[in-house]
Amino acid sequence: MPQFDYRGTSRTGESVTGTRTAPNRDALDAVLRREQITPTRIVEKGKEIAIPKPKVTGKVTPKELAIFTRQFSVMIDAGLPLVQCLEILSGQQENKGFARCLVDVRSSVEAGSTLANGLRLYPKIFDTLYANMVEAGETGGILDTILQRLSGYIE
Repeated sequence: MPQFDYRGTSRTGESVTGTRTAPNRDALDAVLRREQITPTRIVEKGKEIAIPKPKVTGKVTPKELAIFTRQFSVMIDAGLPLVQCLEILSGQQENKGFARCLVDVRSSVEAGSTLANGLRLYPKIFDTLYANMVEAGETGGILDTILQRLSGYIE
């Protein structure tokens, strides 16, 4: 298993650094968040030169985000799996940058990350409130309700 160097902040705001072994970057991210550490940097040892994630080109309008969120809510309520919802919605997206973002989120979820952590990869599209609400919905088992409320809030 690869080793990762990480840097983050604890719940009290203290800076935390260390090295951990994990199957992948997303798994370590999830472990650190459970320990109430918000990671700011995770780099695999031996791969210190990080390849940046592809940047989302163009902007995602609030209308596009509201429509995506409402459609996502309906699909989750209908019982479709998360990965399938993300795949369908990314394929229907006219905004190519947003579609690429959704493909990356889907890949993150397929790799074992939570949906909220996948959304946190794109803070310019999914703000902190959005990601935290999704995390609450996942935890409470009411993701469809939370997404419906979020779409109303965005609208």
